[in-house]
Amino acid sequence: MVAALRRDTAEEPVEVTEDKRVKIMLVDDSLTVRTVFSRMLAKEADFNVVATASTAERGLDELRSQTVDVVMLDLEMPGMGGLEALPKILEMSPSTKVLVISSLTAEGAEHTVEALRMGAADTMLKPRPGGFDDDYRDQLMDKIRALKGLPAEVAKRACARPVSRRAGKQPQVIAIGASTGGIHALNLFLRKLPKDFMLPVLITQHLPSSFIPVFARQMEVASGRQAILADEGVEIERGKLIIAPGHGHMVVRRRGTRYETGLAYHPVKSGCTPSVDPMFESLAEAYDGEVTGVLLSGMGRDGTEGAEIIVKAGGSIYAQDAQSCAVWGMPRAVTEMGLATACLPPEELAQSILEKAGAQAWR
Repeated sequence: MVAALRRDTAEEPVEVTEDKRVKIMLVDDSLTVRTVFSRMLAKEADFNVVATASTAERGLDELRSQTVDVVMLDLEMPGMGGLEALPKILEMSPSTKVLVISSLTAEGAEHTVEALRMGAADTMLKPRPGGFDDDYRDQLMDKIRALKGLPAEVAKRACARPVSRRAGKQPQVIAIGASTGGIHALNLFLRKLPKDFMLPVLITQHLPSSFIPVFARQMEVASGRQAILADEGVEIERGKLIIAPGHGHMVVRRRGTRYETGLAYHPVKSGCTPSVDPMFESLAEAYDGEVTGVLLSGMGRDGTEGAEIIVKAGGSIYAQDAQSCAVWGMPRAVTEMGLATACLPPEELAQSILEKAGAQAWR
């Protein structure tokens, strides 16, 4: 069977063979939600809803007999629940990506960020009644297409060529940008930093604002360091984590011998808030290139322009490899441009950075 992929432009339609369609399973206890999502997805020629389930138990049963690229998973269900089912899904089908459909409640934020730590790839807020509009549909479709990812053979080759760029100046600060799949990668990365490694770590993670306080607490646990939300005049101190809030871009300024964060709200090319680019760009200037930037799993190209500026100022960029990424978008951009000093899984990125950080990085 061959179907035509719908486009919003006047270009010729792209043919999508059956085996190239994104295979999706919906797991939600609400018949209304399953029906709305099913109808929405059915309009896309490159999507195929292969199964729906009203409980996590039934979803696991379906997964035993179905090949699934993306599971849309509700966390709050009777019985097993999505959070309990998540590790079972990932163990049963490691190549399947899980998109968490999250409630707007505080408890929903806690559960969602925990699911992202455990390996769920991304999240979408479940809209209130009447909220399934065109903007929501477009965001959902973009996320699902991104989660389909690279074919396995392409992912294996993606970082195969040698990365020849040498590490730059010894850093005074580590700055990490991440998006889809980034929370899981951040946990793996931060757990590899020893307690006596004292360089401050700045993090911009694409997340809804309501999730950021929960995310900050989780990063504290992963790193064993105090996490502080960036704001105007927050000092960047050794041994601390500084995290971008959800409503603005984190930027960095130097005032004498003191480095401080600020917030910026200008539009950026990626359309993301917070965006990695303003963090990278301002760090390169404030620290005169003595910066190590890291790009972890995420869709799009946010961080690419800032990475170029860091490298031009004498700093270094490290990128997560394709095989360990939920979406190899942000790391792919800097790797293919030749900006990356290393392209590795998160734990190995941390080890590589530790080896090159220099004596001033330690207690």
